[in-house]
Amino acid sequence: MNNAIAVSSSMMDAVRYDDASKMLGIHFIGEGWYSYFNVSKPIYLGLVSAPSKGRYFHSYIKDHYRFAH
Repeated sequence: MNNAIAVSSSMMDAVRYDDASKMLGIHFIGEGWYSYFNVSKPIYLGLVSAPSKGRYFHSYIKDHYRFAH
């Protein structure tokens, strides 16, 4: 998986994405890394560019993709 990038959010502080496996990693503050499977690159790019990472996560990622902690 690619190196993580820092993000400004009250719920997460870093994200990473792997093009080959389409795996999105999100580091939630106080909870650690979660991996989301089969996430398209536009969803990842939307997350990192969203003004509200939490709102984007709840609208487009949570409950839309399988995940592991």
